[in-house]
Amino acid sequence: MTRVKKAKTNKSMDEKARPLINIAALEKVRKTIKTEANSKIIPKIIAVTKTRPIESVRAALKENLFIVGENQVQEAEQKFLKDTKIREKIELHLIGSLQSNKVKRAINLFDVIQTVDSIKLLKKINNQAEKIKKKQKVFMQINIGRDKNKRGFSSQEIFEACKEARKLKNIEVKGLMTILPFGKTKKENEKLFTETKIIQEKIEKNYILSCKETSMGMSGDYIEAVKSGATLIRIGSAFFGPR
Repeated sequence: MTRVKKAKTNKSMDEKARPLINIAALEKVRKTIKTEANSKIIPKIIAVTKTRPIESVRAALKENLFIVGENQVQEAEQKFLKDTKIREKIELHLIGSLQSNKVKRAINLFDVIQTVDSIKLLKKINNQAEKIKKKQKVFMQINIGRDKNKRGFSSQEIFEACKEARKLKNIEVKGLMTILPFGKTKKENEKLFTETKIIQEKIEKNYILSCKETSMGMSGDYIEAVKSGATLIRIGSAFFGPR
């Protein structure tokens, strides 16, 4: 029993000693973005703070990271409904799957919902947003890798979904979001990200002028996303450290 308690104590001390954000790692990410960007667009970083304490959000703000991504409505409520001053300083994105029974709560909290993966969900968001006279910013999630374990519209379905989105007065489509399958090579990742970018540009040109963004890439594949023209990258463990 004594040994177990001591081990737990040491682990707790290590966690307290660990910095909330690794500034050197963050600067490395920023430098890589500038080096690898193949256009005039320099992607913005979404600081992914899921499972992180509110202190990590404060640390991100100090490093001029003002866009924050959360995966769950409930966790985001626990952080930001209690600390309204922090909430006012950030642009808050929902980057995890949204259950239909949590749409109302999500609209009340998030500036942007990045994970619209069905027309049914899109219409429910529109209806709830209408009730509070809000035009909800959303990203359409595309399953560009055709992964059975990932959610999102197929590369064919996405165009019809955007046609439907145009009819909804309380929806503003800002762009596309994608999550790639695991186990792909860097070359394969870059190809899929490029396909996503091409589709986004077609939608912007032919269907929805506001669809200008591509949220692509995470800590493990953001370099390929940057090379492919991402405008937003979702980074957490690369500079916050492992969970």
